[in-house]
Amino acid sequence: MSFIPVPLNLPEYPFKITLKDKQYFIFDEIRRKHLVLTPEEWVRQHFIQHLILHRKFPKSLIQVEGGLSLNKLQKRTDIVIFNNQGERLMIIECKAPSVKISQATFDQAARYNSVHKAKWLVVTNGLRHCYAVINHQTEQFAFVEELPDYQLL
Repeated sequence: MSFIPVPLNLPEYPFKITLKDKQYFIFDEIRRKHLVLTPEEWVRQHFIQHLILHRKFPKSLIQVEGGLSLNKLQKRTDIVIFNNQGERLMIIECKAPSVKISQATFDQAARYNSVHKAKWLVVTNGLRHCYAVINHQTEQFAFVEELPDYQLL
């Protein structure tokens, strides 16, 4: 049985959702393919649209489900945002709405960012969004209330 989409703390978007063999799929315009509609994918697609339509992030600088090697293990980063020079600017970890944003979920994203060294770290379950700016030289971070538009990063 497929996931039944729930309302999120993000604007609604007109997604292309299809049904095939009793399974729902959602179209990802970044990867240009239909993906199984899971709770995490529901959050990821909403957040991507939020970045593009409301925060003016260029589609061409968004990478979805990029691989990384962490302690000799292959992992995947949900969303990576690059700047115009190809440097990683932001790491976004998406969780299903049923997953609480806790220190453990933030720590997971921080471990991924230990490889990427992005200035921004975001963790969201679609209901709650945590934004942090990281100073890698001092190894300190500060939470902020809202994500700025891309050109202000």
